[in-house]
Amino acid sequence: MPFNSIFSWFIKKRIHQIELFKKYPLDVQQELFERFVKQGSSTVFGKQHKVKSSSSYAAFSRQVPLHDYDHFKPYVDRTMAGENNLLWPGKTKWFAKSSGTTSGRIKLIPVTKESLFDCHYKGGKDLLALYYHNFPNRKLYNGKHLIIGGSAQINKLSTDSYFGDLSAIIVKNLPWWAEIRRTPAREIALMSEWEEKIEKMARETIKDDVYILAGVPSWTLVLAKRILDITGKKNLKEVWPNLELFMHGGVSFTPYKSHFHSLIPDAEMHYVETYNASEGFFGIQDENNRDELLLMLDYGIFYEFIPMDQFNGTASEKVIPLGEVVTGKNYAMVISTNGGLWRYIIGDTVRFTSVSPYRFKITGRTKSFLNTFGEEIIVENAEKAVAYACEKTNAVIRDYTACPIFMSDTTNGGHEWFFEWFKAPDDTQRFSRLLDERLRELNSDYDAKRYGDMVLKEPNVRVMATGTFDHWLRAHGKLGGQHKIPRLSNDREMAEQLLQICLS
Repeated sequence: MPFNSIFSWFIKKRIHQIELFKKYPLDVQQELFERFVKQGSSTVFGKQHKVKSSSSYAAFSRQVPLHDYDHFKPYVDRTMAGENNLLWPGKTKWFAKSSGTTSGRIKLIPVTKESLFDCHYKGGKDLLALYYHNFPNRKLYNGKHLIIGGSAQINKLSTDSYFGDLSAIIVKNLPWWAEIRRTPAREIALMSEWEEKIEKMARETIKDDVYILAGVPSWTLVLAKRILDITGKKNLKEVWPNLELFMHGGVSFTPYKSHFHSLIPDAEMHYVETYNASEGFFGIQDENNRDELLLMLDYGIFYEFIPMDQFNGTASEKVIPLGEVVTGKNYAMVISTNGGLWRYIIGDTVRFTSVSPYRFKITGRTKSFLNTFGEEIIVENAEKAVAYACEKTNAVIRDYTACPIFMSDTTNGGHEWFFEWFKAPDDTQRFSRLLDERLRELNSDYDAKRYGDMVLKEPNVRVMATGTFDHWLRAHGKLGGQHKIPRLSNDREMAEQLLQICLS
């Protein structure tokens, strides 16, 4: 079957629809909002909060308070036990383990039929549509698509439902036309033991003609290195000559970019970022020469935002609709979705780079930043500084995290950085110095606190043994393709756990 011809026909229609919501974003969001309250008003949650099918946004924002996961958990527990129409009309059979980094426990996010097909799958198709639009005459469906996803298991509370990583839920429900091009075999793709899974994935896929890679950058590098070890090849193009696209998300690509360029030495290799969380598919890098993401406005998600300079973590937050955001300012995202989330504070922060159309960058997490001494370092600052220091010292990063060193009677405060490497820096002290210098350039608050070492001393960089972060993830039930290491913390809980792992 001529898949490439069929897909080329599809994308022409979809590109027109994307152009429409770029041109009329607020109209599209208003239409979506009206549909959302109409469908949601019949649910238990909707009735409890007096949501009417004709509710205005003003009435909706008064009647429905902001929610975090703890507010939704009782509804999720009942839904998993088999109750219907609690958060969204009908039966919900799938539950995605959240890959959020700000909580030590697993969150299970409902995935309805509407959110799976009209949001997550729609995002995947749109990514390819935009890619074909930007690079005409592609032949991606001539080869295999290697998806490095998570695992899933049956929900013991209800035999016809299951929970797992979002990527596993997607793989288990792929339409036939996508499944026939996917590799590796499903029984390998859904394995939960990651060391064995990487080995089997490597050995099965080296015989395939892979055109597309999709996954979190860190785990993709682990797989790539094992493949090169097995084959004895110098780079991935020698294994897969037709490889041309890496679809990535989950963590910033910035610290990994240079290493991917050396692993795949091809000017025609393309990298496309997505923002597909357990809670919804939010953004796609729609233009090849830009590193922002286009906010996808017709996926069944109604957006609101909290200015981070006024964020207080309470129900009294100042919330604004999409039409009131401005460029250059940090916001916490609030979403209401066709997955049954109502005014849910997802925990991610974004900064808009454009409002015509709405393009943005992910800047971090509402609870993932360093501000123990008023330095206000966000994840975006950290990613850029780490990437800069890696480039200057020929280092290749596997993972990292940072936390404060608290002041004592005799010493100033500081930051402690824990790094695990694929390739260590030429000079760790120089790496630390460059990291510090770049942070001072990027963040005036940090620079002020570093002045004369009066508040903050130089960063303390610790090199962790290979496997330390995997050990930490495994101990917290989070080892897998979607789970991420918290980048920044304002306490030393994780740091002390890492140090204990090293000692033991």
